[in-house]
Amino acid sequence: MNWSVNKIPSQKGRIALITGANSGLGLETARVLVEKGATVILGCRSFEKAHSTIKKFIDSKSDGSTEFIKIDLSDLRQVKMAAEQLRMRHRRLDLLINNAGIMAPPRTLSKQGWELQFAVNHLAHMALTLELIPLLNQYSGSRVVTVSSGAQFLGKINWDDLQGEHLYNRWAAYSQSKLANVMFAMELHHRLRKSNSKTSSLMAHPGLARTNLQSTSLAANGSWQESVAYKLMTPIFQSALMGALPQLLAATSSTAKSGEQYGPKYNFKGPPRLCRVAPLALDKSQREKLWEKSKCLIDSLEVNSN
Repeated sequence: MNWSVNKIPSQKGRIALITGANSGLGLETARVLVEKGATVILGCRSFEKAHSTIKKFIDSKSDGSTEFIKIDLSDLRQVKMAAEQLRMRHRRLDLLINNAGIMAPPRTLSKQGWELQFAVNHLAHMALTLELIPLLNQYSGSRVVTVSSGAQFLGKINWDDLQGEHLYNRWAAYSQSKLANVMFAMELHHRLRKSNSKTSSLMAHPGLARTNLQSTSLAANGSWQESVAYKLMTPIFQSALMGALPQLLAATSSTAKSGEQYGPKYNFKGPPRLCRVAPLALDKSQREKLWEKSKCLIDSLEVNSN
């Protein structure tokens, strides 16, 4: 029998932080968790975005509650500030869903001067996770769910031009960032197990889900070819809720285990199931190299602040 939200047990008492919770997959994930009784912290770039989301929850019958925390993932200083605020508000965190992302914009730099997709999709979520591990470790059963994409299978880490300074292809950069998501989550899994941590690291990808990523990408690039392609692909897109099911399963199912990835049953769409990860993410030496390189970039923020 296919897995659905009806199989999610009560989430009452659980505290969850979701990045990019104001739209798309994040919004649907937040809505379901609140309905199941969780306290959901909406990680958004502005109060206005969070407020419009909270109004939607107020209009529905929900057993849980919502909070807002400002997180601009394009600025690692704000990521660190958000983590500090969260530690001041709460003494525990049961669930972190690294959901937010950007897709295939023209080459743009983060506040720290790094290629924006690599910075937002990968570096910021790695930094946020490492900052919040102490809160996650307070109780057994806590989870980190990192949301990737089917683009992970097309990605490779361009070690010679990680930031796309010499040659930038926006789709290659996107695929690189989505592969980095999985490599980080897999390496986090192994490091947590090695340290006997109480926290699990899982992955999820939505397949082809209709979210604001497509319209935002089209607006940023003005590509009529992509506009035509999206229209032709419309029949195979699934809803944002269906796209959110893999991360909801990874976040709530008692059978989901650390190190596993969940995606649509038919690769692009369908109910969620256990699925394989990109083969490149299974290379331990490459994962460790990415971890150390990323950690150096994150830690350089501290050095430059002193």
